Amino acid sequence: MDTNKFVNRHVGIREEDIPQMLNTIGVNSLDELIDQTIPSDIRLNESLNLPEAMTEREYAEHIAELGSKNEIFTSYIGMGWYDTITPAPIQRNVLENPVWYTSYTPYQAEISQGRLEALLNFQTMICDLTALPLTNCSLLDEATAGAEAATMLHGARSRSQVKDGANTLFVDQHVFVSTLAVLHTRMKPQGIKIVRGDYKTFEFTPDVFGAIVQYPNKNGSIEDYRSFVNKANENGTRVAVAADLLSLVLLTPPGEWGADVVFGSSQRFGIPMYFGGPSAGFMATKDEYKRTIPGRIIGISKDAYGKPAYRLALQTREQHIKREKATSNICTAQALLATMAGFYAVYHGADGLKDIASRIHSYAGFISGELEKLGYKQLNKNFFDTLKVELPANVSLSALREIALECKVNLRYFGNGQIGISLDETTQITDIGVLLYIFSGAAGKDYTLGQNIERNQYFDDTFKRTSAFLQQDVFKKYHTETELMRYIKRLERRDISLAHSMISLGSCTMKLNAASELFVLSKPEFSGIHPYAPDEQVEGYTELIENLSTYLAEITGFKGVSLQPNSGASGEYTGLKVIRSYLESIGQGTRNIVLLPASAHGTNPASAVQCGFATVTVKCDEKGNIDMDDFRSKAESYKDNLAATMITYPSTHGIFETSIIEICQLVHSYGGQVYMDGANMNAQVGLTNPGTIGADVCHLNLHKTFAIPHGGGGPGVGPICVAKHLVPFLPSHPIISEGELNTVSAAPYGSAGVLPITYGYIRMLGAEGLTTVTKTAILNANYLAAKFKDTYGIVYTGSTGRVGHELILECRGVKERSGIDEGDIAKRLMDFGYHAPTLSFPVHGTLMVEPTESESLAELDRFAEVMACIWNEIKEVENGEADKEDNVLKNAPHPEYEITGDEWKHSYSRSKAAYPLDWLHESKFWINVARIDNAYGDRNLIPTLCACEI
Repeated sequence: MDTNKFVNRHVGIREEDIPQMLNTIGVNSLDELIDQTIPSDIRLNESLNLPEAMTEREYAEHIAELGSKNEIFTSYIGMGWYDTITPAPIQRNVLENPVWYTSYTPYQAEISQGRLEALLNFQTMICDLTALPLTNCSLLDEATAGAEAATMLHGARSRSQVKDGANTLFVDQHVFVSTLAVLHTRMKPQGIKIVRGDYKTFEFTPDVFGAIVQYPNKNGSIEDYRSFVNKANENGTRVAVAADLLSLVLLTPPGEWGADVVFGSSQRFGIPMYFGGPSAGFMATKDEYKRTIPGRIIGISKDAYGKPAYRLALQTREQHIKREKATSNICTAQALLATMAGFYAVYHGADGLKDIASRIHSYAGFISGELEKLGYKQLNKNFFDTLKVELPANVSLSALREIALECKVNLRYFGNGQIGISLDETTQITDIGVLLYIFSGAAGKDYTLGQNIERNQYFDDTFKRTSAFLQQDVFKKYHTETELMRYIKRLERRDISLAHSMISLGSCTMKLNAASELFVLSKPEFSGIHPYAPDEQVEGYTELIENLSTYLAEITGFKGVSLQPNSGASGEYTGLKVIRSYLESIGQGTRNIVLLPASAHGTNPASAVQCGFATVTVKCDEKGNIDMDDFRSKAESYKDNLAATMITYPSTHGIFETSIIEICQLVHSYGGQVYMDGANMNAQVGLTNPGTIGADVCHLNLHKTFAIPHGGGGPGVGPICVAKHLVPFLPSHPIISEGELNTVSAAPYGSAGVLPITYGYIRMLGAEGLTTVTKTAILNANYLAAKFKDTYGIVYTGSTGRVGHELILECRGVKERSGIDEGDIAKRLMDFGYHAPTLSFPVHGTLMVEPTESESLAELDRFAEVMACIWNEIKEVENGEADKEDNVLKNAPHPEYEITGDEWKHSYSRSKAAYPLDWLHESKFWINVARIDNAYGDRNLIPTLCACEI
């Protein structure tokens, strides 16, 4: 093996394994298998034009060189991003720990208890600080959380408001410009009119269903919104507040003065700025919105023996169930970052947070007073951490800026010549000395910092928080590094991740997230950069972003790329919004129909509706292909209003449909556009691409195909790639481009901090390595299909009998014969130390398996052995050898406390429950809860830590 080739470390299959696998499949070569899998008319004729693959050492040197081109200035820009300190035990034990960053969304609760508890800590923190009883376990960022809040409030209008067509959203003029830009993008397709103004003088009218204000506002001023909220309530208008989470440690929380929703970012809770992201957005609200709040909620339920257990609550709100009726298209959120923020609160506790917040506030107050002495005017009467400074007539703004740059300091410069200063947790006494040196020098005065800075309050008592927060035990017990380390380790041991075994989730591509790609997350040259830093300070980021955009355009066969969408579903929405903008530009804006196969991802119809389109479902045939007769008929019927079709390729059924080119040509002939969902790009890269096939736009899941880790439910990145005619309509950002066309993220480049992971993946694999990855993914899937075809059976195969990179196991007959369903199989897999495949999607009663290219033949065979063992256990039930109800499948999973307990009531042995295969004696993953009672958890929603009886 060539140890210098990264592909040999990423791909699990060895060259010597391939003949055996091909023999099992029944083909003579890998090329023959690929020819039988991918239609010849869409194959690429040439290799991808990408740089030669780097070794891991070469890439480490290359990324260090790029990082050296970024300059780390002390940032006082604020505007939603602030420098912070990531506690070392959280950085080392969570951010850099594959158990935390490679785990999947916790749909299988029994093997996700650790991250569920960590996310419940986050929810508790948000609820306590905002003084509202309900929150989700993170959203994407502050701006998109604001858009979700507005959409939720619009959906919650009273009957009379709906009848009267109340469709106006008031947004105060001092809300962050990034939030306003995203609101403009998201509200227009939903028929919502935005009115900006001054909350102090705004007069409510019956058509105003919602209002958004900022606390403190974008200038740093703390405003008293109580009378405004009272007027809103009298009008039947609901109020959402964008709040600085850290400020709520000291300030009266909006939940105490009547806010219906509080949203924002938890970035200040130990998450680096990362040039704009990722960091966890939050949204808290009243209990009455528990059925409509977007995203996921962690709840407390109980297991089969009454033991408290955590789970995702109210899961029927998920998009794959509600589809076009979903209230949001949110899927991936920011679970890893929410977990870190929750641990930050655990580590510091209420007293620690008060210390941090009061220190920042006192420093800001001290600087305000000293600036006044130097002749400057500080404009914010009440403030938390941000000052707005007016320069005296004798001070030159350009001279002040020049001194600041010499001192490596970034200030916020308003268009009218005023200056903003936002302090943060990293601000030290020496930093204050430098700041005052800058301002005194610009004023031609000498200044010496020679006094202690006392802790004082610089806002009116009416704003002071008096209520307690974070009084639960978890926020009091782990304030030393030893205790926090052990707490994190205890939670870690309750979760299955890629550090334990293959996660065979179809459509989710749980591949290796290589350490050499991830080291960059801890490098300050990339993590410590503000998204609005001047261009000359971010040359390394700029080069990386430009290069990555070029690579993704080449891989997809398109001409333009936007990296702004910070999730796959956001990419879907953005692609559709670009299509809508293009159609409007050519006078075709009335087109409003999107054709969707029945097999489409659930986020597809949700995204289409959020973008203002209506969806029409196209049937699939008995082989899982799009029913072309139905597609042709519906395309013809809606030809005058056809805006687009959304196609996942290979399909969600795991096959390459041979009619894909005809579909594209047909839609184009009727004036529509073709959107390709890139969830399954892992089966395309290097062999075909959307541009060659004939699509107009696609999104890519960088957290799937391109190696960014899933993080227990995020971060995700969903950039879009578009054909030449759509390039002018790609998202802009008001801070860097003086426009807000299709802005979909708070930051100009979305979650830019994780882009180096995908960049490293492409640079270390190169064209040849990327193609090998794709071929191996298809090889592994077809190998498992051959292993399972004579037992479970494969639901769909292509015209030549092959699957793409994933396969669907038939479990419906199993239930008919034995009473064992796909959920029982999923739970039994936990006893073997495996996460279940995708459950009942896209076909109810089935399991969808995607092995990915990173898994070894030994792991594939081990998984096949486990599934064969479960098949035999099913047969025992079917043949009457095991009880229909009291069997290892119906009772799975078997927690450690049950196996080791004094009492054993089952008709089968403990060893059959816990050690059905010999190798489990060497590597048993112990589960700490039995099967969880989902119905109980939904009937009794408990979304925060409390003293409630379970």
